[in-house]
Amino acid sequence: MKKSIYFILISLFLTWTAHSQDFPSQIWHNGKVFLTSGEVHEGKVKYDLETNIVQLQNKTIETFSAASISHFEIFDEYYGGIRIFYSLPYAMNSDYKVPIFFELLTEGEDITLLCREYITVDNRGWNNMGMRGMYMNPMWGPPMMGQNRLAFEFYFLTDREIQKYSQKKRELFNFMDDKSAEVRLYMRKNRLSHDRRGDLLRITAYYNQLKQNS
Repeated sequence: MKKSIYFILISLFLTWTAHSQDFPSQIWHNGKVFLTSGEVHEGKVKYDLETNIVQLQNKTIETFSAASISHFEIFDEYYGGIRIFYSLPYAMNSDYKVPIFFELLTEGEDITLLCREYITVDNRGWNNMGMRGMYMNPMWGPPMMGQNRLAFEFYFLTDREIQKYSQKKRELFNFMDDKSAEVRLYMRKNRLSHDRRGDLLRITAYYNQLKQNS
């Protein structure tokens, strides 16, 4: 009986993956684009974080660079909910800062969590993820060796500086050093991981709450 349920679940995951080859950056979303000039454009929005451009489809298709956009927002029907991306200066491959897009995950007076998504080949195995890992975050998807999947790079905005997070637990506690004991306890009690999108969002929001109440 257990084997039958297991194979049914596997079949469902395979079916889900077969219909999930398009990623958020590859489809059009209802959204708004806010230009640095103050203009606001509404229509179908498609974004590319690799080239840092946004396309807006209304009567025609217009293309905007990160330099001309303050932020844009989309309603992501694919994964659900409103997502907001800001154009912020950052030195990606050199010492020279240029405007690039970051998605806002959670904002606080002390720390703001940002991320950038990218598509990569899935090298995770079933044994490494476990069943819990599949259910907890639909933006990761079930592990399918050799298939493309969505992955994320995370950044902390603190003291007006954007710093890339290496997704190592020790570094996370360094960012939250003054409340690290409370954060560790919160993560243990809620079984939160230091490198999962949804978990990291909750951890950062909790840290900001601790700071606000202290």
